[in-house]
Amino acid sequence: MKISRFKKSHKTLVFFATNFDYREPYQVLVDATFCQAALLHKIGIDEQIRKYFQCSAKLLTTQCVILEAEALGAPLTGATTIVKKFHVHKCGHEGKPVAAADCIKSMTKDNRYIVASQDRLLQESLRKIPGRCLLYLHKATPVLEGPSKASKKWVLKQAKDLMLGKHAAKIDYMKEKQGLKPVEATSTSSTKRKGPKNPNPLSCKKSKKEKSKPPLQGVEQTVLTKAKRKRVKIPAHVKAALGKD
Repeated sequence: MKISRFKKSHKTLVFFATNFDYREPYQVLVDATFCQAALLHKIGIDEQIRKYFQCSAKLLTTQCVILEAEALGAPLTGATTIVKKFHVHKCGHEGKPVAAADCIKSMTKDNRYIVASQDRLLQESLRKIPGRCLLYLHKATPVLEGPSKASKKWVLKQAKDLMLGKHAAKIDYMKEKQGLKPVEATSTSSTKRKGPKNPNPLSCKKSKKEKSKPPLQGVEQTVLTKAKRKRVKIPAHVKAALGKD
């Protein structure tokens, strides 16, 4: 293999490993169309892929892929024989098989698979989803496709968000350092002791004011008057009668 081809494939693998957590051994999910192309060009899939990656790789397939290849009959007899040699991963469709393309789409949702397929419709569908890695055969040569526009756009957005977060944190740090950010204001207000609250005026009954009694006038005069002995005037004829006695 030429050095330029190796550098290109290595760069692609590093991109997906850095941004989408692809790890060795790389898991290659193979379908019947890829096996059919390999059969036509008389190449060994396992040998060619390991040589192309120059690192450890594990070739896998699913039950749905095998059942679809068997259903297509004689034209894919050789491809069916090849695909059955790979390790079969559980796809969750046991007992209710689906189309091979739909099965592969569901398998790549939560896992990091390099999809090896010649299905153009499947390839176009996966290119629209960030983080999908594609492998196909160009005649007898394996080609690891570079990151799609969706993958590049996602990585660029993540980088911008990270830069904005770092920039905002740096601005906050500079404000705090120069005393422009009221750091202690929140802590002071939170630890400030609260005094007793004023009572609710609606819940309080109005206090009744005592009626002021009018001052008693002439009390002393009345008391003095009662204290004095009353003088009784005796009529003159009574006095005369008393004098005779």
